[in-house]
Amino acid sequence: MGGFDRTTFNPAIVGGRAGIRGMRIPVSLIVGQVAHGASVQDILQGYPDLERQDIQQTLEYAAWLAQEQVVGA
Repeated sequence: MGGFDRTTFNPAIVGGRAGIRGMRIPVSLIVGQVAHGASVQDILQGYPDLERQDIQQTLEYAAWLAQEQVVGA
């Protein structure tokens, strides 16, 4: 997995789940907010330590994870 330099994994932070730049903000939280209609501006206001690039890369990471691989079709 290359190209996701803002996505970090640390067992001591958010239980080792994908987080953003070592902060206690899990990727899943941001993806969930976008899925429920939050704008980038809404998220940045709610999490002032985040940068626009963090949110962009979070969505790119989620898209990468969601790539379907059909086996035996």
